[in-house]
Amino acid sequence: MDVNFEERKYTFDDIAEEYEKIRPTYPKELFQDLFTYANIEKEDRILEIGCGTGKATEGLVELGYKQIDCIELGERLAQFTASKFQNENGIHVYQGDFENWNQQDGLYALAVSATAFHFINPEIGYLKVANLLREHGTMAFFWTYHIQPDTDVFREIEDCYEKYAPHLHPNKLPTPEELIEERTNLTIQHNLFQNLVVKTYQWTDTYTSDDYIALLHTQSAHRLLSQEVKEKLFYSIHSVIEKHGGKIEKPQFVALYLARKNW
Repeated sequence: MDVNFEERKYTFDDIAEEYEKIRPTYPKELFQDLFTYANIEKEDRILEIGCGTGKATEGLVELGYKQIDCIELGERLAQFTASKFQNENGIHVYQGDFENWNQQDGLYALAVSATAFHFINPEIGYLKVANLLREHGTMAFFWTYHIQPDTDVFREIEDCYEKYAPHLHPNKLPTPEELIEERTNLTIQHNLFQNLVVKTYQWTDTYTSDDYIALLHTQSAHRLLSQEVKEKLFYSIHSVIEKHGGKIEKPQFVALYLARKNW
């Protein structure tokens, strides 16, 4: 796995509060679709891989599914989520890396991961998930993907990247369609899972210039920039948004992958 990519997964642990405040939540429809597919009981145990600050955990709990084991790499993130759900006796947060986590096979009816499983080696991760699931258990992994709209403000933001961080230029990012194809192939390879269903969700969020910069600051690729480059890039993007009225409309795109264990 790419060294830079390995480094990225450790960048979130010191910004738990910021991440919780500014990152978008997942739509309720996603969780409704998830449980319609999984068809599990409220008392069935759920595994959540890479819970972060518990944003997806909230979506599970709000629909009454509160028997959840969360595994989170970041120590502060794990503490944050444990505190957040301290009144839920059925929710347990474990700190450590999923690849080396020891847990009983066949324990879970459902495995969930929200914008996190790409940090896990797929050759290890998918097999481990399959083993942890009970017979014909469900995996439900979802990701937020970037969409670059063809608007004046985003075109000017592209110029900021071209000047200060060309390797992060939006045109160099894979499209949602490319990412979906890649993740679909990873999900069904080795015949571990069957009956794959992919669902997508789109909406638009409005950010002030300050909030949009705060959002960028929670993204791992931006956090790895040098302080000097980051300051110049963020200042220039902030200035562009201010020039366009101080607000920016950002399209959001989430893809949900549902599949059943093949045995």
